[in-house]
Amino acid sequence: MTRAALPFGSWPSPISAADLSASGHPVEGGRFVGDEIWWAELRPTENGRTTVCRERNGVVEVLLAEPFNARSRVHEYGGGAWDVTADGRIVFAEFSDQRVYIAQPGATPVPLTSAPEAASSVRYGELSVVGGDVLAVRETHDDGAVTRDIVSIALDGSGVRSLVSGSNFLAYPRLSPDGSKIAWIAWDHPRMPWDGTELRVANLDTGDWTKVIGGDEESVLQPEWIDDESLYVVSDRSGWWNIYSVGLGGEIAAVHAADADFGAPLWQLGARWYSLLDDGKLLTVRTFGTDTLAVLDPETGTLDDIDLDGLTSISLGGRVGTSVLLKAGSAQSPSGLRLLNLDTGAVELVRSGLETVPDEDYLPMGEPVTFQGPEREVHAIVYAPRNPEYQGLDGELPPYVAFVHGGPTAHVAPALNPVFAYFTSRGIGVVDVNYGGSSGYGREYRNRLRDQWGVVDVEDTVAAVNGLADAGLADPNRLAIEGGSAGGWTVLAALTSSDVFACGASYYGVAELELFVAETHDFESRYIDGLIGPLPEAIDLYRTRAPVNNVDGLSCPVLLLQGLADPIVPPSQAERFRDALVEKGIPHAYLAYEGESHGFRKLETQVNARESELSFYGQVLGFTPPGIPTLELWRP
Repeated sequence: MTRAALPFGSWPSPISAADLSASGHPVEGGRFVGDEIWWAELRPTENGRTTVCRERNGVVEVLLAEPFNARSRVHEYGGGAWDVTADGRIVFAEFSDQRVYIAQPGATPVPLTSAPEAASSVRYGELSVVGGDVLAVRETHDDGAVTRDIVSIALDGSGVRSLVSGSNFLAYPRLSPDGSKIAWIAWDHPRMPWDGTELRVANLDTGDWTKVIGGDEESVLQPEWIDDESLYVVSDRSGWWNIYSVGLGGEIAAVHAADADFGAPLWQLGARWYSLLDDGKLLTVRTFGTDTLAVLDPETGTLDDIDLDGLTSISLGGRVGTSVLLKAGSAQSPSGLRLLNLDTGAVELVRSGLETVPDEDYLPMGEPVTFQGPEREVHAIVYAPRNPEYQGLDGELPPYVAFVHGGPTAHVAPALNPVFAYFTSRGIGVVDVNYGGSSGYGREYRNRLRDQWGVVDVEDTVAAVNGLADAGLADPNRLAIEGGSAGGWTVLAALTSSDVFACGASYYGVAELELFVAETHDFESRYIDGLIGPLPEAIDLYRTRAPVNNVDGLSCPVLLLQGLADPIVPPSQAERFRDALVEKGIPHAYLAYEGESHGFRKLETQVNARESELSFYGQVLGFTPPGIPTLELWRP
């Protein structure tokens, strides 16, 4: 079929902003309950709540009715918000009050934990049913002070008992097979869990605990008991998160040494990268750019990869025998819950994260590319414009948007992301950048951002888009940049310190540092120590790096999008930058959303934000996207 020629960015597309959200219901945490499969599902059309579902006779059943919302606020990012008892009752942390509830499927939940006293709050995460109790990480907020411990919550509602504490942060509570000991991961400010953690083990009778391995420069994750005297753990002591066996006396041996990560930054509690199989082998996920599933034999150290037919993003769910649940996806297949048979290798889709998938002819391919910047190599994924009905005008190069992930320790891999297709199907290219500081390439790559936030991330993103322009793939005069949270910081830092981009969109981005570290939540309150430097020694860097102090170097339009209930990056960050834009007379728009937090979850917000972003690009980059409401920009 002959394709019609239209300017890039103005191609009609069947993918609407409403399609991105209305058909999307991201799935997490698949597990087996009897002969059924249950999972958690985010519902944008239900005010962004998370419910628990199962499938019966081809029909998805909701097991937690509205308005209940299984979502933990421990560390604000949560994780491990629900589990299931042996008799099929759901135990979950309710988002609205953060109490732990229990319910039969479809029944009204009953609280297991008491309501906190006035002026305080108590949160629970990483819930794990063990016998007649629920192990959990408890986070207590009392008059500005935050403390955490690992607790046992009685399923009969008789109370909550503290088991261990002694550090600012705790994760991965694991009872020994004989029930006499508990293992967990601990760390303190100013470290983040990808910087340095400790494996600790306590005697439950005496409460005495010992450090087994770990420290300031070793990140230890996911302990799992082998027997009563030894455990498997993930450690990056070699420069890569690898799996080790550890004795309680500190004896340690690598199970399999590899230049790949069998782990990732612990942003959400409960993440797992390996699972013990019935025959003593380990089912593992390792990452170098993309994910690979494999079976590791601890006796021989051999690693046998499993062919998943191109799936490149993989996380482990529940297992029964040789049946394993995976959350997995790729650039051509949407992320969703899948059932793997380890005996046959067969993979069956249980529940897609998308109700409807755009026609494959409108989906970009997602090509991993390594750019050589002036200082170092930069990994990225390139999504070129693609539409079966339209092509650009002769001699015209497409505009490109650089997507900058958050974290900044996050990682991106080729993915069927409807947001990318929303742009590429209209003739706008996307490059998703794993700048220095990203995970998935070992500790050295991750540590490139130490003391260099606002420098290395900007340089690497600029290197990626310049690489596209130098290769004749992108119009160097029509480059945009988009990112959220820490990615929003990189957006604002790039716009105020370089002239490469014609415009940028910051979703709840950090704009200033001195007040940010005072206003943000406890989990990340000392994060900037490693990214910029500790206070007061680094106060000058805090001021010179902050984009809000560098608006004199900005000459292009900016779009700011912010949730007004965001406890991680408060609205004051976007508002300070907006005020600086007004003072300098720079065209911009500031979109503030009531009831939204760190990451937009409501359908109407997601639609408005994405259409506004597209209109913004059209106005600045010189095209008119059909059928998109015009965003009004403030102009002097």
